[in-house]
Amino acid sequence: MENFNFKNSTRLIFGKGTHEEAGKYIKDYSKKILLHYEGDGSLIKKLGIYDKVVKSLEDNGIEYVVFGGVVPNPRLSLVYEGIEICRKNNIDFILAVGGGSVIDSAKAISLGAVYEGDVWDFFTGKSQPEASLNVGVVLTIPGSGSEMSESSIISDEKTSMKCVCDTEKNFPVFSILDPQVCFTIPPYLMGCGITDIMSHLMERYFSQTSDTQLSDALLEAAMKIVVEFGPKVIKEPRNYNNCAQIMWAATIAHNGMIAAGRAADWAFHRIEHEISAIYDITHGAGMAIVFPAWMEYVKDENIERFSEFAIKVFGMKADEDKEKTALRGIIELKKFFKHLKMKTSLGEAGIGEENFEVMAEKALAGNITLGRFKKLTKEDIVNILKMSK
Repeated sequence: MENFNFKNSTRLIFGKGTHEEAGKYIKDYSKKILLHYEGDGSLIKKLGIYDKVVKSLEDNGIEYVVFGGVVPNPRLSLVYEGIEICRKNNIDFILAVGGGSVIDSAKAISLGAVYEGDVWDFFTGKSQPEASLNVGVVLTIPGSGSEMSESSIISDEKTSMKCVCDTEKNFPVFSILDPQVCFTIPPYLMGCGITDIMSHLMERYFSQTSDTQLSDALLEAAMKIVVEFGPKVIKEPRNYNNCAQIMWAATIAHNGMIAAGRAADWAFHRIEHEISAIYDITHGAGMAIVFPAWMEYVKDENIERFSEFAIKVFGMKADEDKEKTALRGIIELKKFFKHLKMKTSLGEAGIGEENFEVMAEKALAGNITLGRFKKLTKEDIVNILKMSK
């Protein structure tokens, strides 16, 4: 186990009806906020979430400025707009009502609103954030884990670059998780979210760090929950317990605790970021394509780990030939993604190989290699993309 320094400052409010209490938690921080959401807000309005959140704000005397427009793979141009709105209206708090895209957009706006330079500097590594506006979250779809993470991922649509900013300044001050909001999430979006949860757990599980028995067991338990309850949520979306298990798993997968003391990989997330940056597919959908190919490509780096994954997560019987066990685990993972109505190849998603070289170059971001489980070269990344066809 490696040394670690763990901190997470987000307060979680979990359970039935909690999204109706947003104003109660905001009033300790602000009396004037930016209310940030996806698109024109039609979905959260249709589901009644918007009206309940707004009533909570008004009941607590909180003034709000509405700002929608967020799309999957949130855009830098919208972040710039949000920054200007916050400055012009003297806003000091942002409430993100939505999923990972809305939360990431809110985080980026919060960083840029108090920074004299270009907020994109934080995403390209040119500068480090020193301050931010406070952000609160009313989560409407589980998956990204952004409700309790230090990450924000933003796409610059002009350059087709998709970059991440990791900083303690990104932790929301609170996040409200009401599993009942899952009842009416479209099945495809829920499938994407569940795939994202699984990918966050697997990024951490496939580590070369030794003596990680506790976090191994925690990760295996969380993945088993996702494998068991993911398809149940798709089949029975109005079952509260199914939704609660998945919503809590999403947060646990990406709040940092479960990965403490081990080196996560993150290569296949970077590869997928380049796919979604160019082709604008939903992140979870992209992970269902990239992950199995990455697994097959790197499995020989630690075949024991892949064999254990098949046995502990999917209940495979151990074979004397550990490679056979590992391959059966990869096949079961693909089946799991298929049960979630995910595509598992680039061809199914209508993506050709014309940008493989470009995507590999961008994924490296100026470095010679990518990832920790196996250090991938540009040639390796291209080969993984070819295996994803």
